[in-house]
Amino acid sequence: MIRRLAERGTLAVLALTLSGLAGWAAEENDYPTDARVDYVFGCMAANGQTRESLQKCSCSLDQLAAILPYDKYVQASTVLSMRQGVGNRANEFKSTKIFDDKVAELRRAQAEAEIRCYRG
Repeated sequence: MIRRLAERGTLAVLALTLSGLAGWAAEENDYPTDARVDYVFGCMAANGQTRESLQKCSCSLDQLAAILPYDKYVQASTVLSMRQGVGNRANEFKSTKIFDDKVAELRRAQAEAEIRCYRG
C-alpha cells in the first residue's frame, strides 16, 4: 500500500503537508511551557484560584499567543519590568516611544484575549 502511494507521489505530498502543519503549529505555540505556566499562575492569582479561573486564564494565554509572537511578548514584559525601577535607566524605559509601542501592542493583545475568553 505504501509503495503504491509513494509511486503516485502521494507520500511526498503527505510528508510536505505534515511538515507544513508542524511548522504552523510551532508558530502558533511558540510560547515555552514555563512562560505559559507563569502567565496562568499570575492570572489565577489576580482572578481567583478556581477551576473556572484556570480555564479562562488558559484561554486568555492561548488567545494572546495566537495574536502576539513570543519574542514581542518578552520584549513588552521586559519593558514593563524595567519601568518599575527607579533612576535614569528606568526613566529611559518610561519615556521612549518605541517602548510605549511595545507595551501598547501587548495591552491590545491582552484586551482582545480578555474579550474572547472572559466576555465571549
